[in-house]
Amino acid sequence: MRIHAALAAAFILAALSLSGCGFVQERATGSASEAPLPTSQHAAPAAGDDERAGAVSEEGDQAVQSITLTINGTLYTATLEDTEAARALAERLPLSISMSELNGNEKYCYLDEGLPTSSSRPGTIQAGDIMLFGSDCLVLFYETFSSGYSYTQIGRIDDPTGLAQAVGSGSVTVAWE
Repeated sequence: MRIHAALAAAFILAALSLSGCGFVQERATGSASEAPLPTSQHAAPAAGDDERAGAVSEEGDQAVQSITLTINGTLYTATLEDTEAARALAERLPLSISMSELNGNEKYCYLDEGLPTSSSRPGTIQAGDIMLFGSDCLVLFYETFSSGYSYTQIGRIDDPTGLAQAVGSGSVTVAWE
């Protein structure tokens, strides 16, 4: 029975994710855009359709959702955590947001509306971590470092190789799908 409920939830999440495809909505800093996303990829494409943006797969009893971030023409696949904050962010996708530079290790953007929080101190931030600072500051880390700050986990870029070069040294627009 538990597996059926999880499969039903995964199906609903997949249907909701796909219903928003076709445009990138810029909530944080601009207007909607219907331009197609660049096609160069950072990671090799997977053999099946399960790796597309917003894909949901089953691992044990937990639904695992993948999203795609497009940064300066490079695609990165990220896996979302099984948290309320990650699910709430996934419901807002697609987004195209301008993210500002901070401390030479992260890009951040304040969202129009906050997300649920369950913060903790990770100790070490890994390149590719996607976290929430407070309830409304979405952070993408591109360097590994130690931190005493508290964050809510959102997800992680599966292979952050080249991420620091892709985001550059200033502000960058990131498409989240």
